[in-house]
Amino acid sequence: MNVSENWEVAAKELSRKDPVIMKIIKLYSGDKMQLKNNAFLTLVRSVVGQQISVKAADSVWKKLEELCRDSIEPKRIKSFSEDELRSAGLSRSKVNYIQNIAKSDILDVNWSSLDDEEAINLLCKVKGIGRWTAEMFLIFHLARPNILPLGDIGLIKAIELNYNNGEKMSKEELEAYGQKWSPWCTVATWYLWRSLDPIPVNY
Repeated sequence: MNVSENWEVAAKELSRKDPVIMKIIKLYSGDKMQLKNNAFLTLVRSVVGQQISVKAADSVWKKLEELCRDSIEPKRIKSFSEDELRSAGLSRSKVNYIQNIAKSDILDVNWSSLDDEEAINLLCKVKGIGRWTAEMFLIFHLARPNILPLGDIGLIKAIELNYNNGEKMSKEELEAYGQKWSPWCTVATWYLWRSLDPIPVNY
């Protein structure tokens, strides 16, 4: 199921289940997640965003776009040396990860034949793709409807802020929201990100 095509249904169901989400949805009425139709772009953008702020990731991404002349594709990435890619602000490990993705056959997978966990497990076999990066791919490229990326610092912060006055919550408490928001965790996650930053997250 493509969540983008069922966004309004998801928003209505979440609003009925959860008054907190309902308030956030009302603030951004008419908005919905924009998908990337380029699997490689989504993976590279997710790697760039690993363990750094959205602002820092945006800065690195702009430099990478300039380096690639707005053509971030496997062939282009493979043509650069490590030092050239590092000049965009990428760490040595992230350069290695992006080059691994460019050389892998992960982009040729028939994703529709795999459920969420199967897709995540396959993605994580590529060095540089961990669970968080795989989940960003499932959200922003595959548009899977029920992804709750609890390894995402922004999402955890948003849940704690909106539901617990900013106080820390246990893993079990956070996981309980997945049951509450199912089968639309992706949509809930997107709106919670918006509650922290009016500029939509996009990978």
